[in-house]
Amino acid sequence: MDSSPSKKVWLKFKRNKFAFGGLVFILLLMVMGILGYLIMPDDSPNANVQKVQIAKQKPGAQFKFLIIERYDHIEKVGLFERMLNGQTPTFKSIPITSYKIKGKDVFVQEYIGEDEKAKETRYELKDLCPSCVLPSKIGTPQALFKENNIYTHTYILGTDIYGRDLLSRLILGIRVSLSVGLMAVLISLFIGVSLGAIAGYFGGRVDAAISWFMNVVWSLPSLLLVIAISFALGKGFWQIFIAVGLSTWVDVARLVRGQVMALKEVEFVEAARALGFSTGRTIIKHILPNIAGPILVVASSNFASAILLETGLSFLGFGAQPPMPSWGSMIKEHYGYIIMDAAYLAVLPGLAIMFTVYAFNVLAIGLRDAFDVKGQNVTV
Repeated sequence: MDSSPSKKVWLKFKRNKFAFGGLVFILLLMVMGILGYLIMPDDSPNANVQKVQIAKQKPGAQFKFLIIERYDHIEKVGLFERMLNGQTPTFKSIPITSYKIKGKDVFVQEYIGEDEKAKETRYELKDLCPSCVLPSKIGTPQALFKENNIYTHTYILGTDIYGRDLLSRLILGIRVSLSVGLMAVLISLFIGVSLGAIAGYFGGRVDAAISWFMNVVWSLPSLLLVIAISFALGKGFWQIFIAVGLSTWVDVARLVRGQVMALKEVEFVEAARALGFSTGRTIIKHILPNIAGPILVVASSNFASAILLETGLSFLGFGAQPPMPSWGSMIKEHYGYIIMDAAYLAVLPGLAIMFTVYAFNVLAIGLRDAFDVKGQNVTV
């Protein structure tokens, strides 16, 4: 039986059902975020196909669409490029309630609302479906037209105020939130581990200067600090990585400083010094691996904080800019409908934020218990 420390940590972590469930939920979100456009009903860039006629439709709404124009100049992209950036729409369609073919014309009744009825619009059959007017052994013009120009689409979670598919934008919002959280945590780990390790190892004036700087940053409210950094860097998706990362490194630095101060006098560190190893090698190869557990705990906790900061900034207009979907901006666009008959427009992204942050928090608690990290050293 494998009795290695990592095996024991894993077995102890699995016994915490909430933490293990949180890990499974996060892995599921990661898979959905990576696949992105491949699993979205609307795979256009930023899931931004707008059909204002069907705005604010309830979850499960189904509509019939007529393709009225095809864009032959737009090429189909490869699988990998589609997964990353989506596929530019190759046709234009409109929602309809009915259609009929009379001779060489098509009469269409467009959908303009539940309580309104539009006048019939006439299209020439050859303009919408050139193959329908050619002699064919495959089927009648009606059958060919239905096959080539008519399709139905079900909006599983409904549509937003611009008639965009809400499920697609929620899935793409996963990519925004997790990527911001990941990059922000990596930035905070790099700065926090570096400054914390230097302060804890050298002590003295170096420790006093770095601790003073940490206390100054610590005293500033995170959201205000991120907003100030965003003002300096500008609005945008990439700027938010840096802004959130620069505001969450203090937790890591304080933790690493305390752990390094406790470990720098133990025997294996003294042995490394006696063997003439450099300070950098002593810290990186001998001290930091022994505090990986507490660092993982604070990193998972900071991941949740980074997601909350990102959604807060997007709600205020400093985060991901339209039309890029973000859970925070989706709440901003729809929070006024909470007291109306379309509360789901704001509730669904709010639930996505809540469950994601909760999953990272229970993961952090599970890691803390598995690594047996003392509560006073790590804030979760």
